[in-house]
Amino acid sequence: MKKTPNYYQDRVALNVLAGSVQNAVDCYEAANHHIILGVLTKNYPSDRTAIEDMLKYQSQIDNAVSVGLGAGDPKQSQMVSRVSKVIQPQHVNQVFTGVGTSRALLEQDDTIVNGLVSPTGKVGIVNIATGPLSAQTPAAEVPIETAIALLKDMGGSSIKFFPMHGLEHEAEFRAVAEACAANDFYLEPTGGIDLDNFEPILQIALDAGVKKIIPHIYSSIIDKSTGMTRPEDVRQLFEIVKRLVG
Repeated sequence: MKKTPNYYQDRVALNVLAGSVQNAVDCYEAANHHIILGVLTKNYPSDRTAIEDMLKYQSQIDNAVSVGLGAGDPKQSQMVSRVSKVIQPQHVNQVFTGVGTSRALLEQDDTIVNGLVSPTGKVGIVNIATGPLSAQTPAAEVPIETAIALLKDMGGSSIKFFPMHGLEHEAEFRAVAEACAANDFYLEPTGGIDLDNFEPILQIALDAGVKKIIPHIYSSIIDKSTGMTRPEDVRQLFEIVKRLVG
């Protein structure tokens, strides 16, 4: 793993999508480097093209790269692992069943690897059937504590709770946050987060005592005409983080 940016030591780090290398640089500066920039494997036709492009991002933002699936697409799981092996990014997004593969191919424990679990409508219970085949089967519902233990077994660093639909699953999210805090695990709230609900979502995780929180704020801050994340929105989000965390 290459140079460690500021975000790695932060309790809260933003995770936003980068529409281009320059967009990544602009967002990186807007958050004073306390951020990771998502680059999606789904946007590339091959491992080679993904790796070549991600190396460009890496060189410009001190490797604050988050290798992404693309809307949690389980079909991208293997490509994420293969690309991450070469890139050695600071952060990897994975479906639940892909965590072990990513960690093994990384051959180090520093990169943060999340595992995607989904809400079930039941407080304290999550769906871990988020892999390429398992996502097409009936939900595998387990206690959040069990999901965390399984992810730890596989070398995972954090829970990616997706899709949250903003605060639609607030009670479930609170339970997930409390479990992450109790079990010394990171938390990545994802799905439907915007400038309006970002603060209460972050506050819930902070109040629960989660050690590290990586909120994903994606489509709501992307300029639809350009496909680029708006640096001014990133700046606004970072101001909220500074106010809440100090």
